[in-house]
Amino acid sequence: MKIGITCYPTYGGSGAVATELGIALADRGHEVHFITYRQPFRLPAFLPRVFFHEVDVGRYPLFEYPPYDLALAVRMHEVVRTHGLELLHCHYAIPHATSAWIAREMLRETGEDVHLITTLHGTDITIVGQDPSFFPITKFSIEKSDRITAVSNYLRDETVRSFGCAGHGVEVIHNFIDPAVYDREKYPPLLRDQFGPNRPVLMHVSNFRAVKRVRDVIRIFALVTKHVPGVLVMVGDGPDRAAAEEEARALGVENSVSFLGKLEVVAPLLAGADLFLLPSQSESFGLSALEALASGVPVVGTNAGGLREVVTDGETGALCGVGDVEGMASAAVELLKDPDRWSRASRAAIDDARTRFSRDAIVTKYESLYRTLFPGKAA
Repeated sequence: MKIGITCYPTYGGSGAVATELGIALADRGHEVHFITYRQPFRLPAFLPRVFFHEVDVGRYPLFEYPPYDLALAVRMHEVVRTHGLELLHCHYAIPHATSAWIAREMLRETGEDVHLITTLHGTDITIVGQDPSFFPITKFSIEKSDRITAVSNYLRDETVRSFGCAGHGVEVIHNFIDPAVYDREKYPPLLRDQFGPNRPVLMHVSNFRAVKRVRDVIRIFALVTKHVPGVLVMVGDGPDRAAAEEEARALGVENSVSFLGKLEVVAPLLAGADLFLLPSQSESFGLSALEALASGVPVVGTNAGGLREVVTDGETGALCGVGDVEGMASAAVELLKDPDRWSRASRAAIDDARTRFSRDAIVTKYESLYRTLFPGKAA
């Protein structure tokens, strides 16, 4: 098949998954065209059967806010016609699915067509899409898609509850990892070399937005280190980074907390971690948690949203209520102070991630979904 993929190319779970999906599809012989304003951060310079088409947004003085959605629609239309794309797979409802619908309507004016699949990732439904300014266009864009997927049962249910899309068949296809990438045995002990072999390493990876509750990460660590002195590695950046740094100073743990900023590759660091903290207000899925589990790192987090579908409480980690800093700290201490229990959780995490969320299994589900659009086409 010839497939167009549009996603946000910057750091974040939706862009990472969309890019990895495109790479995996190309590995399977499909021709994949990424259409977005910047080359996706996880896309190497060159891969066979993978192409990148930049969306150029003009800076005409009349436009205070350049209309990216219209420029994207025009670029989609052009790429479909030039390269004979059979479907557009949009990650995030707005503006991507909206732009794809416009491109398809333009194509139909000249007797051409293209299929449209929309994958919902989270804030496009739970935050942005429910804003009164965007609600009608989000609902419209979802319902005009030929197929709709969501990355968790939680997100599917939230979509139906919020937008009334029950009759439009939202299919759940979870996010995935490549087991070969998150194999902790293949990486050198980078964190151990830096922090010492006898200090447990706790880690957090996110975009440091309010929903991630990064102050809680610091608070949990401060409680843990009273019982098990260790280090905390904070990967990522965002609006609440300064607040997290301030919290570390206020609690007197700043010398044990390292802020590494944004990193394109986290697998080598996860391979040296002992525990992953994710005390989010809400998670539509929790890709960073899945990456930690695949690396054999138990996760301590909240029982919020889709995270319950990723972390098995009591087996691959521990889940507590949102804001229950003491509960999460206690769960972390119990894991860190009991090597046998930690080893069981680590092994269970690896096995579960590779069984339920492996790249091959999930990409096969997407391929099967694509083929439902072409009932008479050979595999």
